[in-house]
Amino acid sequence: MTPTIKEILAPLQPDMARTDEVIRRELHSDVALVRSIADYIIAAGGKRLRPALLLAVARALGYDGPHHATLAAVVEFIHTATLLHDDVVDESDLRRGRETANAVFGNAAAVLVGDFLYSRSFQMMVSVESMRVMAVLAEATNVIAEGEVLQLMNQGNPETTLEDYFRVIEYKTAKLFEAAGRLGAILAGATPEVEEAMAAFGRELGCAFQIIDDVLDYAADPAVSGKNVGDDLAEGKPTLPLLHVLHHGTTVQADLVRQVIEHGGREHLSAVLEAIAETGALEVSRRVAERYATAAKARLACFSPSQFRESLLQLSDFAVNRSA
Repeated sequence: MTPTIKEILAPLQPDMARTDEVIRRELHSDVALVRSIADYIIAAGGKRLRPALLLAVARALGYDGPHHATLAAVVEFIHTATLLHDDVVDESDLRRGRETANAVFGNAAAVLVGDFLYSRSFQMMVSVESMRVMAVLAEATNVIAEGEVLQLMNQGNPETTLEDYFRVIEYKTAKLFEAAGRLGAILAGATPEVEEAMAAFGRELGCAFQIIDDVLDYAADPAVSGKNVGDDLAEGKPTLPLLHVLHHGTTVQADLVRQVIEHGGREHLSAVLEAIAETGALEVSRRVAERYATAAKARLACFSPSQFRESLLQLSDFAVNRSA
């Protein structure tokens, strides 16, 4: 049985608590609306997977310096900024079982506070005084933005290919996981070979995580996931389950999926769910995610056994076995 995220992160608890302290301190602003939205975001919680990845890699490689919590918070800020902007672009009104920040405070405020988080994260990374760290994070934020644009270009486009889909998830989601793994190795002074292995670990873990996110959009219990079933469908996003039906379903099923990708909405949700079930699209997508997770775990062969290495292995399993 896969451990819970709390159990997986138990060895990192002191570092995670320190990271939360940094997050709370650095979210402070003299502007009342920034504080209000920041407090709202904190209260919403989250898995903190990207900071945990950075911390676990650094600790597994023997890091014992002062900067890990700061960079873990930076990674979480960048992630949170992307969520704020995503929810505005997608016109989402529900995340983690509660109203999104844009639903509560408005689109303009959510976008601007996302900008605040980006700029604050760069202030924080400067304090580490490492051009290498800044280069990694600057590249990551740029690639993530490109991924968002690519996703927007694919939205409503039934001609989206599998190559297009995987490029989006590598840019939009996996890039920040990759940066977190790389930064943990950089902090620990790892060799270039180990640094590349940890970057690849993060990238593969991130791809597995996103594919399961796309599966859960059609399979999760909203009471558990905190999201509406079929959000991706409503937005006309050609994710892996839909692409599988498009390429392997009957002519009628493929035409249906083509239509819903082009026009979005929930009108045909039941029929799409039936086509997904009949073609085994979710099972196929899960197997793809499992291959990514298996590849990620193989990257950890360069580590000596430790509780932190075990946490990284368990994170890989969690990414594909979670229900939310």
